[in-house]
Amino acid sequence: MLDAATYTPRLKEQYVETIRAALKEEFGYKNDMQIPRLEKIVLNIGCGRAAVKDSKKAKSAQADLTAIAGQKALTTVAKNSIAGFRVREGMPMGAKVTLRGERMYEFLDRLITIALPRVRDFRGVKPSFDGRGNFAMGLKEHIVFPEIDFDKIDEPWGLDIVIATTANTDAEAKSLLKAFNMPFNA
Repeated sequence: MLDAATYTPRLKEQYVETIRAALKEEFGYKNDMQIPRLEKIVLNIGCGRAAVKDSKKAKSAQADLTAIAGQKALTTVAKNSIAGFRVREGMPMGAKVTLRGERMYEFLDRLITIALPRVRDFRGVKPSFDGRGNFAMGLKEHIVFPEIDFDKIDEPWGLDIVIATTANTDAEAKSLLKAFNMPFNA
């Protein structure tokens, strides 16, 4: 039986034991605090027009995101009213969750080893960084995660994933994620 007090996620252990040393050697850091690390992972589901027609869709998205993340997701609401889209201020429009610490490493492990290989016609992830060492990607369907029962979902949602790192450059962040076996296509 696993002891919760001594359990360390596989990727966190890998980072501490091998990835930190490899990054320090690759970029020639003089101080261990300069070595890039994962800061947080933000997951977001936007329901769009489905939430305008049926307010229960946002609740469904929140429940699915809670199952995927292993942590309660927040409902996101519209900031402004847009008459053309029939959106009112304060209307539930989706869900989001921010993962840190142990849950962040567990999610990244499930994303890389289980979910991405289940994506149809998967040829790798496009390396899209923001210039400050943060990586963003999107999935067309959230049903690639094993926590989602395909028969019980009412609609497949798109899922935005943002991985924030402490890296200063995109090259450092890409090396960090490659060390975690992120399957980049270029």
